[in-house]
Amino acid sequence: MVSWKGIYFVLALFLGSFFGSIFMLGPFLPLMFVSLAWYRWITDCVVATWLTLPVALLEMVFGAKVVVTGDGFVPGERSVIIMNHRTRMDWMFLWNCLLRYSYLRLEKICLKSSLKSIPGFGWAMQVAAFVFIQRKWEDDKSHFEKMLDYFCDIREPLQLLIFPEGTDLTGDNLDAIHDITVAYPQNIPQTEKHLLNGNFPKEIHFHVQRYPIETVPTSKEELQLWCRKRWEEKEERLRHFYEGGKCFSATGQSIIPPCKSELRVLAVKCISLLYWTVFPPGMLALLYLYSFARWYFAAMIVFFVVQQKIFGGLELIELACHRYFKKQQKFHDTKIKTN
Repeated sequence: MVSWKGIYFVLALFLGSFFGSIFMLGPFLPLMFVSLAWYRWITDCVVATWLTLPVALLEMVFGAKVVVTGDGFVPGERSVIIMNHRTRMDWMFLWNCLLRYSYLRLEKICLKSSLKSIPGFGWAMQVAAFVFIQRKWEDDKSHFEKMLDYFCDIREPLQLLIFPEGTDLTGDNLDAIHDITVAYPQNIPQTEKHLLNGNFPKEIHFHVQRYPIETVPTSKEELQLWCRKRWEEKEERLRHFYEGGKCFSATGQSIIPPCKSELRVLAVKCISLLYWTVFPPGMLALLYLYSFARWYFAAMIVFFVVQQKIFGGLELIELACHRYFKKQQKFHDTKIKTN
């Protein structure tokens, strides 16, 4: 049965992403054609403000407890995150961990391409340059490599959450691989419908294993065996968790301390909750009072829909801009050498 908690959670996230895409991200879209590095940094920061909202709602409104054990993160390092999927919501719950141990603006997620069409959520994910895939590695490999090359060229120290099957996890552009095991000692919300029914997790436990990239095998066969071994360890860890004391570590703490104090995390959550509670009604008032706001609102909705139909998404336009700037730079360098 649908509960008021679930409706409030979903509505708050949708309205925040919908109006945020139009009024917070929209004005910065032209920057893509001027400086990709600045465009990426600014839009990532804006998107990160929204990513704090589900964290604030889960912990402050619905009382979820977050426990992180294991190695933790080294803030700012370039890494791939591989994680088991107990539910369809694990990727969102991971933000509770990253808020404390890393920077939310650095996280990118591999998602199925159909999600980019969702108004609000999908638009914001396009601007954030999430990696959208068809779940067919033969088709996705080229796009995946182009996105990684792009992030490296603009020196973006991303942390990429992926499904590891069939993916090359090695390379000179990574510092580490973070293997995260997530578990829920009590209720486990499997789908969006469970959240809508108000079935929020009471506790979320994360266990982090950090593997420096030089310790990861490079050949395809050895890498597959390495991934299989990590998954076997993960299953054994989960078995001990659910059959034992419902915890990954007796200490309940990570080896590496979080980069943010709990006081700072609390301040971020309070500000996020306040801002995203006021922002949607404020934008509705703006639309009611001013005709230019209504014209801009309508134009941005048309733009988000049309650009996806024609170009396939804002992240693809961003890649095209990167290729153009790179080509222009090579031409400029060649011209200088010739002269």
